[in-house]
Amino acid sequence: MSNHVVSVTERLVQPILNEMQLELVDVQFDQEGSNWYLRVFIDKPGGVDIEECGQVSEKLSEQLDEEDPIDIAYFLEVASPGAERPLKTEKDFEKYVGEYVYMKLYEPIDGEKEFEGTLQSFENELAVVEIRIKTRTKRLEVPFNKIAKANLAVSFN
Repeated sequence: MSNHVVSVTERLVQPILNEMQLELVDVQFDQEGSNWYLRVFIDKPGGVDIEECGQVSEKLSEQLDEEDPIDIAYFLEVASPGAERPLKTEKDFEKYVGEYVYMKLYEPIDGEKEFEGTLQSFENELAVVEIRIKTRTKRLEVPFNKIAKANLAVSFN
């Protein structure tokens, strides 16, 4: 059900975002306790404000009510991805070269399965990330298809 809800939501929200010149970052349909949450993350260069989130929420809510793809009660949240924006597509990786990222892999590379570091480059489906291990740095070459999860991270160095 979750995948169906996500795909229907993506289809319904995309024209709204295109019209407002906003970008769809992610759609999640998750259960927390006894409640279900449909979360839509949107962005644009310079970030989105609360008013834009409200407009998208209102328009999307109308579309969801009309199509009615979800047969249980849920809360709709439209928000900015914030400082720890997920990186989902190859385009995201290309866009954020030079940024500090968190990655979790399906299988270890050079003994590392979960790490933070600076995204040095992304070309031909290969991310190069420079990580620090105590006092030295190490470069990892990570194939795009080995990345389970990635997002921008906040560095405390």
